[in-house]
Amino acid sequence: MKSTLWLRAVIWTVVVALGVTAFAVLAWSRGEPVNALWMIVASVCVFAVAWRFHSAWLTAKVLTLDETRATPAVVHEDGKDFVKTNKWIVFGHHFAAIAGPGPLVGPVLAAQFGYLPGMIWILVGATLGGAVHDSIILFCSIRRRGKSLGQMVREEVGPFAGLLALISIVAIMIILLAVLALVVVKALAESPWGLFTIAATMPLALLMGLALRYWMPGKIGAVTVFGVVGLLLAVVGGQWLHGTALEGWLTLKGTTLAWWIMGYGLVASVLPVWLLLAPRDYLSTFMKIGCVALLGVAIVLLSPHLQMPALTKFIDGSGPVFAGPVFPFCFITIACAAVSGFHSLVASGTTPKLLERESHIRIVGYGGMITEMLVGIMALTAACAMPPGEYFAVNMKGEPAAVTQKITALGYPVTPAQMAALADSVGEKTMIGRTGGAPTFAVGMAQMFSGVLGGKALSALWYHFAIMFEALFILTTIDAGTRVGRFIVQDLLGYVWRPLGNTRSTAGNWAASVAFVAAWGWFLYQGVIDPLGGINSLWPIFGVANQLLAVIALSLGTTVLIKMGRVRYLWVSLLPLAWLLAVTMTAGWMKIFSADPRLGFLSAAAELRGRLAQDGGVPLAQSAEWLRLLVNNYVNAAVTGTFLVLVVLVVAACARGWVQLLSGRRAAELHEEPYVPLAETAAAK
Repeated sequence: MKSTLWLRAVIWTVVVALGVTAFAVLAWSRGEPVNALWMIVASVCVFAVAWRFHSAWLTAKVLTLDETRATPAVVHEDGKDFVKTNKWIVFGHHFAAIAGPGPLVGPVLAAQFGYLPGMIWILVGATLGGAVHDSIILFCSIRRRGKSLGQMVREEVGPFAGLLALISIVAIMIILLAVLALVVVKALAESPWGLFTIAATMPLALLMGLALRYWMPGKIGAVTVFGVVGLLLAVVGGQWLHGTALEGWLTLKGTTLAWWIMGYGLVASVLPVWLLLAPRDYLSTFMKIGCVALLGVAIVLLSPHLQMPALTKFIDGSGPVFAGPVFPFCFITIACAAVSGFHSLVASGTTPKLLERESHIRIVGYGGMITEMLVGIMALTAACAMPPGEYFAVNMKGEPAAVTQKITALGYPVTPAQMAALADSVGEKTMIGRTGGAPTFAVGMAQMFSGVLGGKALSALWYHFAIMFEALFILTTIDAGTRVGRFIVQDLLGYVWRPLGNTRSTAGNWAASVAFVAAWGWFLYQGVIDPLGGINSLWPIFGVANQLLAVIALSLGTTVLIKMGRVRYLWVSLLPLAWLLAVTMTAGWMKIFSADPRLGFLSAAAELRGRLAQDGGVPLAQSAEWLRLLVNNYVNAAVTGTFLVLVVLVVAACARGWVQLLSGRRAAELHEEPYVPLAETAAAK
């Protein structure tokens, strides 16, 4: 035993030393090229140490998971929402649901600050913030019959705070899902190959769900092989659509695709979770994790250098990709790969209704988050391995000559011919001005894959595969998010008429689903028909809104820990809560009131008002565009300000409760479900 302990101590000492060395090399390198392998080594070491020590301590000491306690999926199994599910299928569903565009797009955009700020935030934020956030909320929901975040705030904090939380969550989710759906539309519109692969996952998932439920119960391995083989065939087969009738049928306009996505969200929200949602997300996870693993292998084999410096001069807020200094905007831009409030909605929505054991919280909640952390690191590596001039040109709009001249003047040489060659290599007409982060990641991923397999001749194939891969990532967030949104809308409708809040009511389910899909679908459709009023209006408040959700979730977690008598561990939730509150409030204030028109909504509106007031014979179309942007900036300011006020009120209500609980003026009453032992449940069945 002693020899085993000694060996383990040596192994973990080596892991820690290797991680510290990798961090030191990445942090202290200035001017000389740095091998990307150091970033991979640092992230793998953090992953290993966090999983082995931090997750074990969090689940055993802070949360004290009970292996003998029956979960809601066991006690309330109904074959629709509450379904006992294998932990790996739940992991697949949970990971697919939480890993939306954030771990791909956010790190790519934040690369304009250099690789170091994003890397540190991803590794530290995911372990000490995101994994804690996800695990605590999943634990709280499982102990409370899978209730939503808003319901739990109402019961544990108070009715007023609960109502504010529900309103905040629904409003924020409408914006989040509209943005996510709009990204999918932009990626799949006029793309028959990508749409074919995405569409094929739906009948595959239905067959997998039926097989596991009726035809081959318990045969997870065989069903998984069927699903994965079918998915790979769909990915490969999509390239042969060219020239067939299917190509025309699957070449959809953005507006048509938007309606289909709304319809899919509605169906996924009301069908039994075992039939479509869980198996499809499980299937999607194989592609997600598989592609990220292959990207890691490609980085190891190619050993590319990080061409982006550790820190760029744009940390002052003058960056050409997006405005804003490194604090707070690096921590707003990178959300899902570090801390994401959206995760709390999944962790208090579908996932707690599927877990068979409390002990599975560790692999699903904590493990899912740090796996997403690795995805974010891969995306950051892919972006920073590109020549900086090409990276900035892809993410800046304008005429090729003007864009390349401006970037070269900033100190990152690039030519129009160089960008034309890049576009030709990936089968596109141009790569200049392909903003949003997704095309940048696709280029980096294609360059890595083609460097290992197929060479430059297959760069175009790998690029379009990466675009499809990103769309698959995001769509799985939309279906789970819509189902979670349905639960939250039903919570709100329950205030109006109690039967509407009953999740077992078919009428209530349909009413809430239709209302929620109509809300985010309206913003989606407006974005599709009017890009200036769509993604440009919604994206600036996406990051702030997402992190504000995490503030609400961590406030609830702190309240529950106090009631459980875990006062000595309050720093576990209070530390990330304080950080996120500082970040979101600062970012929100700057987005509304900054004097820089590139950053502040009100200053941008003032500048547009000035343009409209001038008599210069401005074309009617230009005036209409300026007027549209003017309205959008006022809407952005109002929505962001509303979010900030609502969240401050929720946190203030929670803080008041903390003082009352700690001073003994309020009884520490937990609203958990009664304890039911697993043995008793098994005997009853």
